[in-house]
Amino acid sequence: LGTAFTMEQDFYRVRLAQRHGLEVLVPDADDRAQVHRIIYEELVQGRVLEASREVYRAVMQRLVDRGAQAIILGCTEIMLLVGDGDATVPLFDTAALHAQAAARHLLSPR
Repeated sequence: LGTAFTMEQDFYRVRLAQRHGLEVLVPDADDRAQVHRIIYEELVQGRVLEASREVYRAVMQRLVDRGAQAIILGCTEIMLLVGDGDATVPLFDTAALHAQAAARHLLSPR
């Protein structure tokens, strides 16, 4: 999940497929529009609405129903709205993953 650009462009899909053999599912067009709208009209402005949390939960469940085994949260603001308890599959917060990788790299012996 992320902005329309993140969900519609190939950079996640292709990299995960080529490097790890993963199939990436994206929400349908209506769900992508809702996810994108909530990011820009609410989350980036610091607004966290319960109704929007329910929208995200429903979008994530539809992905699970289609076979998703995990969900990538590809926008820093999404974790303001949903967390591990909001999905039935693991959620991967890309901001946290990048920060952890950077810390490991910086702290590793050279």
